[in-house]
Amino acid sequence: MAILKHIKSRNANYSNAIDYLLFQHDESTGKKIKDEMGRSLLRDEFYMDGLNCDPMSFDKECSLTNAKFHKNKKSSEIKSHHYIISYDPADAIECDLTGEKAQALSLDLAKKIFPGYQALIVTHTDGHNGSGNIHTHIVINSVRKEAVRRQRYMDKPHEEIAGYKHRSTNKFLNYFKKEIMDMCIQEGLHQVDLLSPAETKITQAEYMAQKSGQKKLEETNKKIIADGLKPNATMFQTQKQELRNAIEECSSHSKSFQEFQSLLFEKYQISVIEERGRYRYLHPDRNKRITEKALGTQYGKEHLEQLFLRKDPITILYVRSHLRLVVDLQKNVKAMQSPGYAHRVKISNLQEMANTIIYVQEHGYNTQIELKNAFSESQKQLDQATDQLMKMNADLKNINRQIHYTGQYFSQKAIYTEFLKAKNKGRFRKEHTAEIQAYEEARDWLKSFYPDGKMLPIKTLKEQKTSLQEQIDQQKSSIRSLKDLTQDLRTVDKNVEAILHNQVPKKQKTREPEL
Repeated sequence: MAILKHIKSRNANYSNAIDYLLFQHDESTGKKIKDEMGRSLLRDEFYMDGLNCDPMSFDKECSLTNAKFHKNKKSSEIKSHHYIISYDPADAIECDLTGEKAQALSLDLAKKIFPGYQALIVTHTDGHNGSGNIHTHIVINSVRKEAVRRQRYMDKPHEEIAGYKHRSTNKFLNYFKKEIMDMCIQEGLHQVDLLSPAETKITQAEYMAQKSGQKKLEETNKKIIADGLKPNATMFQTQKQELRNAIEECSSHSKSFQEFQSLLFEKYQISVIEERGRYRYLHPDRNKRITEKALGTQYGKEHLEQLFLRKDPITILYVRSHLRLVVDLQKNVKAMQSPGYAHRVKISNLQEMANTIIYVQEHGYNTQIELKNAFSESQKQLDQATDQLMKMNADLKNINRQIHYTGQYFSQKAIYTEFLKAKNKGRFRKEHTAEIQAYEEARDWLKSFYPDGKMLPIKTLKEQKTSLQEQIDQQKSSIRSLKDLTQDLRTVDKNVEAILHNQVPKKQKTREPEL
C-alpha cells in the first residue's frame, strides 16, 4: 500500500534537500555518512528528475524564483514542501515494482499534481531503517514559477497564478491521495483507502520521537546493566502511545463513558472530556489536551461508544415508549356507569395490549419470568446509578471545599507572613483580624484534610472538578434513561399480567406461560 507523508520546511537553504536526497545520512543523527577520506557517500541506488528545473541546480533556480516574485524573505515563511510516497514492501516482490518504475510513476504524478512548480523527484530503494520499501521524495519550492489552469482542488484565491504560494490544504491532500490510489490500482500495486481516517494515527513527528527516545533509553539501560541492576523499562513510549495503551485497557473494562472516565483517571491520572462531539485526553505530564483525531479513530467517541454499547445494551440512550396501563373495567367506576365510556376503554385496551405484545417481541422476552427479571434488573441498576450519583455529588461538594479553603489559604498567606514578622503582633492582629482568622481557618481545615501535608494545587482541583461535573451530567442522563426503561418495563409487566389473567383460568395450574 502506498502512503503519503507531508513535511513543511522553513529552511532557506534549498541545497540541504539535494544533499539529503543524494547522499547517505545517519538516520539517528541526521548527519552525512563519510568515508575514511572524509568524503560524503552517495546513496547506493537512487533515481532523480527535476520538474521545471535542472535537478542539480534546484537550489539556485528556487532562489531566483523567490527573488523574482519577492517571496520567502522572512524566516517564518515556509520555503518548501516535502511529500513522500512510500510504496508497500510487497510491491517489489509480488508486483515487480523497481526503483526505476516507481520514479517514472511518481514523475508522471508530480507533473499532474504540481504543474508550474519547481520540484525535485527522487526515488530511493533502501527504505527507512533498512526496511527496503521503495519510496519517492517530491520536494517543491513553495512559490509557483509558472501560471497554470485552475484545478478543482484549489480553494485559495489566485492559487493558479505565478508567484503565489502552495497551500497544503485538506482538500489538496485528499486530491493527492486519491490520485495515488488510482495510480496504484491502475498499476496493480497494493493499496488501501488513504481517504479513510487511520485507526491508529502515528505522525512522522511521533515516529521520530519514538526512535530518538528508544535510543536514549537503550543508552541509559546499558549503564544500569553495567552496574549490575535491571532496567525498569526496555521499550520507550511516547505520551500519545501511553494514552493509546491506557485507553485500550480502560475501555475494555468499561460499560459506559462514566466508567471509562473514572477508570482512566483513577488508574493513570488521565482526564478525558467530551467537547464538540469529540473526546479530548489530558496526559498527566501535559498541560494541553490531545484530541482523539491525533490518536486514531479507534480512540474516538464513535468507536468507543459502540464498544461500550456492545457490552451493556442498557447504556444505550433509551427512548421512552408511549405505553399505558391496561384499564381493569371491573374496577373502573366510570366504565360501569357509562357503556359508551366502557366501549372506548375496551378499544384503548386492545391497542395497549397490541403495543405491549409488540414491545415484548421487539425486546426478545420469551417468558413472563424473563420480563420480570428484566424489570428487576432495571430497577436494581437505577438504584445503583442513583447511589453513585449521590456519591459523586458528595465528592463534588468535597472538592469545592478543597478549592475554597486552598484559595482562602493562599490569598491570606502573605498577610499572615507579615503578621509573624510584625514586632507588635497584637496590634497587627487587631488591624487584620478578618484576614488572619480566614488564614487560620483555612490552615486548620487543610491540616485535618491532608494529614501528610501534601496539598493538591488549585489547578489540579479545578481539573478534577470539571471532570467530575461532566461525569455527574452523564450520570444524570443515564438515570433519566434508566427511569424511562424501568417505567416501561413496569407498565409492560402489569399489562402482561392483565392479558394472561384474561386468558388463563385462575384455578387451572399451568407451566410458566410463554409470551
